[in-house]
Amino acid sequence: MAAAVDGNILKAHLAMAVQQLFFAGYHVITKVALDNGVNQFVFCMFRDLVALSILAPVAYLREKRTRPPITRHLLMSFFFLGLTGIFGTQLLFLLGLSYTNPTYAAAVQPAIPVFTFLLAVMMGTEKVNFLRYEGQAKVGGTLVCIIGAALIVLYRGPELVGYTDLNFVANSDLSARSQPSPYEWLLLELGLDRFRLGVLCLIGNCTCYAVFLSIMAPVLKRYPANLSVAAYSYFFGALLMVGTTLLMTNGSTDWILTGSEILSISYAGIIASGLNYGLLTWCGKFLGPALVALFYPLQPVASAFLSLIFLGSPIYLGSVLGGSLIIAGLYVVTWASYRETQATHGVIPFLSQASEPFIDKDAPINKNSYQGDSGSSRSLSNP
Repeated sequence: MAAAVDGNILKAHLAMAVQQLFFAGYHVITKVALDNGVNQFVFCMFRDLVALSILAPVAYLREKRTRPPITRHLLMSFFFLGLTGIFGTQLLFLLGLSYTNPTYAAAVQPAIPVFTFLLAVMMGTEKVNFLRYEGQAKVGGTLVCIIGAALIVLYRGPELVGYTDLNFVANSDLSARSQPSPYEWLLLELGLDRFRLGVLCLIGNCTCYAVFLSIMAPVLKRYPANLSVAAYSYFFGALLMVGTTLLMTNGSTDWILTGSEILSISYAGIIASGLNYGLLTWCGKFLGPALVALFYPLQPVASAFLSLIFLGSPIYLGSVLGGSLIIAGLYVVTWASYRETQATHGVIPFLSQASEPFIDKDAPINKNSYQGDSGSSRSLSNP
């Protein structure tokens, strides 16, 4: 049994790595479709409908005998998963991508674990003890990630790799519509240009995804049918997206799709949505939200590389420096979380400022100084 669990954990790690590569390809393919003029709302709606048409029958056939009964509380949870992880996340990402570029869109994604950590602290599901090195490392790593994200937004710097194509830049600065929509006019009147508007949308995308991951973990414990969770989430997300698209689109021209746009929607619906969200919910059962979020720093590397090859988008010094800080801070937070988990189970001792990390096992120990977050006392000599 233990070997089977270890095997599933290894498969989950590999699946999350592959998922980030698929997401990086989605960044590039979608940017091309947006620059060609596809409407963001129409793109999201068709993407969700394609994903739902795949997830729903697969979930029904594979889990119809194993999934628990649906309750009103579960339906409400599925609605919030669809609202944050499908509707809010996808729409804000598409809007942000249309006003920036794939490299910047992927560079903001590593902030998802930071937002997830901050949300968990505010909700009380994550505890920080400032008297232990693990707690200090969590706070310090979070601050480093925030500084890295701010550096990416505020500082571009010289080009390190690639070249600036003026035609490409001009097309990247245009939204999918030739004229701003009403909400864009309001933000532009407040002094926000399209690039900063895109950054705000990408930050909102990360916030929605952090909420989605925080809600998904307890839902999977109560309803361990991961494909059904993804299908129900996409049902509510697609429902919200259809209503929003009908309200926000003008004229029949928004619904006309070219061959390349249909190909982009197919990739987004089948690979980036159906397959990736199915993998995400499955991996969440074995890894948890913290480790799932850990893999998102792989997106900037893969996306920048694919953007350089297929779009000619240059890589700037600010992106490299900011991305390095985000990844460094992220791994500090992850290291601290891992040590706390091991110490809580008695595998290793807590690193407290009040004691030395290495203590003779026969020396007297004040057990009160090793109170865990769960409230149970432990000693180093008797884990």
